[in-house]
Amino acid sequence: MRAARYYGARDLRIETVPDPPAPGPEEITIDVAWGGICGTDLHEWTNGPMTVNTPEKPHGITGDHAPVSFGHEFTGRVSALPAGYTDSRFKLGMPIMVDPRIICRKCAACTSGMDNICPKWGYIGLNGGGGGGAGFSEKVNVEMRMCHVLPDDGNVDLDSVVLCQPLTVGRHALGSSGLKDYTGLNVLVLGGGPVGLAVMLNLRAKGVGVGLSGRVFVSEPTKQRSEMIRRLGLSNDILNPMEVSVAEQCRARTNEVGVDVVFDSAGAEPAMLSGMESLRLRGTYVNIAGWKRPFNIPMHLAMFREIIIRFSLGNNDNDYREVVEDFVAGKFKGAEALITRRLPVTELAEKGLEELVRNKDEHVKIVATWRKELLDRALL
Repeated sequence: MRAARYYGARDLRIETVPDPPAPGPEEITIDVAWGGICGTDLHEWTNGPMTVNTPEKPHGITGDHAPVSFGHEFTGRVSALPAGYTDSRFKLGMPIMVDPRIICRKCAACTSGMDNICPKWGYIGLNGGGGGGAGFSEKVNVEMRMCHVLPDDGNVDLDSVVLCQPLTVGRHALGSSGLKDYTGLNVLVLGGGPVGLAVMLNLRAKGVGVGLSGRVFVSEPTKQRSEMIRRLGLSNDILNPMEVSVAEQCRARTNEVGVDVVFDSAGAEPAMLSGMESLRLRGTYVNIAGWKRPFNIPMHLAMFREIIIRFSLGNNDNDYREVVEDFVAGKFKGAEALITRRLPVTELAEKGLEELVRNKDEHVKIVATWRKELLDRALL
């Protein structure tokens, strides 16, 4: 099969590699339809290997290291079942959304519902596994329990279903806040990039936002992303932190109370400070971002407001199940607009990854496929 293989920073090679072996008793083989570029992929492209393992330190579960088949956001169709498989859950040709996580299922985190923070975590497409395949290869082997069956009625496009992976990160962030019900709450999202958009789309799926219960404020400096947020109808309160005080605006628009919860997908100290200053007394700040610098708590804001500070990492089994169910049910309607480019995998490096480096504010999600018929249909 063909695969885009990651060797190191700005070194992605299109190669022919062996097909995955016949699926084991708890696996299926998937013909990959679409793969999406994630922010983690972009970091590996520019500065890696970071999450991708090196020969000196192979992955603790897969034993794999660079070079690896790339891409961990992907969908496809079942192309092979285990020998003697008689269950009706999976059938040949069935469309599947894949949860690409690699976890041990044995540690304290995995056995207590916190599998997202398994100390041995990894992803197919970053840390090996997959029988040598991944999201930017033609085939991949995946554990059955990590596969979510999609309806095959023509109502769900496989390229848009790729968005379920980043959407699960937004769903997990909502749960990480500790809040059970968002009805009527005022929310501030710091950063309108892919993760911030995922949070906003999940809020809308939960009934919060424009025309619904509660109010969503967004701190976003770029014109392109602000226009997309408006176009998707996710917020009427988009604040440019380069032009206004986000905290002052949030307080003024909430009768001087402040917002109930802040989701930080920006990962920058000025944004974090404005977010905490925007919170009501005993409000909740949730960090989703990966910080390049140490996270320093501003005591003058946090202590004197008794702010609750939480962190959110990735997603877990329940997040995936809920998001796929909601996606199929139409609760993320319009999310397909986040896909700003579709291309063949052969152009992934220059017109995908490098394009995101050059023009990151003009894109949200770039997806790629090996299958010309899928690309032609999507571009009609």
